[in-house]
Amino acid sequence: MADLSHLAPIFGALGSIISFIVFLSPLPTFYNIYKKKSTEGYQSIPYVVALFSAMLMIYYALLKGNMMVVIIINVLGVFIETIYVGFYLFYAPKKARVQTIKVLLLLVVGGYGAILLVVQFLFKGVIRAQIVGWMCLVFSICTFAAPLCIVRKVIKTKSVEYMPFLLSLFLTLSAVMWFFYGLLKKDPVIYSPNILGFIFGILQMVLYAIYNKNEKNIVKEQKLPELLQNHVIILDDQKKLPHLTEEQIIDIWKLGSLVYCEKLNARGAEAAANVENMPKLQTVQT
Repeated sequence: MADLSHLAPIFGALGSIISFIVFLSPLPTFYNIYKKKSTEGYQSIPYVVALFSAMLMIYYALLKGNMMVVIIINVLGVFIETIYVGFYLFYAPKKARVQTIKVLLLLVVGGYGAILLVVQFLFKGVIRAQIVGWMCLVFSICTFAAPLCIVRKVIKTKSVEYMPFLLSLFLTLSAVMWFFYGLLKKDPVIYSPNILGFIFGILQMVLYAIYNKNEKNIVKEQKLPELLQNHVIILDDQKKLPHLTEEQIIDIWKLGSLVYCEKLNARGAEAAANVENMPKLQTVQT
């Protein structure tokens, strides 16, 4: 069998580019937070976990050696996730801010610090990389399994509002690139969790195709009000009228209804005036 290990840097570079796009995917969320000056119930835990996972992956790549691509992309990940967490802390209410700080201290400071101390002082050589690798594997699987909550929500609500197609696509492509990179490097810590990531990515795109089609059909059926759909407009064949949009048709229909109501009110007032002006009958005493 031919040795294809020389292709690993190519897949690593492609995986890094796609992963960088994935890291930037929460920007619309934080832009909304900036506009509204509030986190509005958004959770900070995904960003804290992503920060911890990137830090752990850097440590693993340093122990393993010859994985500069992994180090670079995860350094970028640490930088971006740190900005996200800091931005969240700035706009979060007091309760959410305190909770985020607790998770940061517990996971990033306490957890990561404990791993560094234990691995560096209690283990030596190759065993260090194996232990940290297993930890990275567990956190990677948890990260890829996280979209299951979104999948459940999509199936329950039959709506893809909370599952952007482009994000699912880039996550799938990222899983493919890092799978081949890890496979060519013969590193199960990298390629194993990306099998799961690929499966979940395909599942999300299939669900998007199914439920997005349903949403389009529902919107199409609800474009015009029921009363407007039941009206028939008869035009003289000899007169050519300009093409009207649906919004213009709705406005014309509303205006017609208003004029019709005004005419009814006018007729009612005229009838009442006629009644008042009629001569009164005089009673004759017999």
